[in-house]
Amino acid sequence: MALTASPADQALLLDLQAFDTKISQLEHRVKKLPQHVSLTELQQHRDKLQLTLLEERGIKEDIELELSRIDSDVKVVDARIARDSARLDATSSAKDAAAFEHELVALRTRLSNLEDIELAVMERLEGQQKVVDNLIEQAGNLSVETADLEASRDEALRDIEAELGTVRTGRAALQNTLPKDLLALYERQRSRYGTGASLLRGGVSQASGVKLLENEMQEIRAAAPDAIIMCASSEAILVRTDQSGL
Repeated sequence: MALTASPADQALLLDLQAFDTKISQLEHRVKKLPQHVSLTELQQHRDKLQLTLLEERGIKEDIELELSRIDSDVKVVDARIARDSARLDATSSAKDAAAFEHELVALRTRLSNLEDIELAVMERLEGQQKVVDNLIEQAGNLSVETADLEASRDEALRDIEAELGTVRTGRAALQNTLPKDLLALYERQRSRYGTGASLLRGGVSQASGVKLLENEMQEIRAAAPDAIIMCASSEAILVRTDQSGL
């Protein structure tokens, strides 16, 4: 037996479809919030920045290690200068004194060279520290920007979810007034084809935008008011009203 439904119940399907269209639009807005794109781009930027920061910190640590080695060399040379100076002061041998003085000249030259190298490395370390500090500052700024965007996104999501809640409540109330078999057909067509009900307005199916042929219009005019008619182009339930041009 063919499914039938009163014209009033069929007309309610248009309201149900309006609810579903609105729900789809709101869910699409959730997915397409501009904050989502911006946050993704920011995260990519942060990931690259963190990688760069890691590399630059590695360079800084290498310079610190180099400086530590030079500092150790300086301490060794200082200790040898102190030792030879003490030996020079304590010796009474002219030959030993000459040897100590010769070694002290070489050690002081070595110390001077090490101090020059140490100064250059310290300057490099200072410059590298500035590079690291700048990257840390950039990372901090990105964190603040991310937090602001997340707050903006969350506020937008709350607004959309609130609207969705209202629409879903209205839809639930409406669907409870419809005959179960009519609702089941609507849901099946909507899940399969995207639209469950389509208004026939001026001979045009609003779901597809396709104008019905004259022989199709004649068949619709001949159909009983409670007959369920399917739209051939959209597969939705075709709802007839006084706007249908029948």
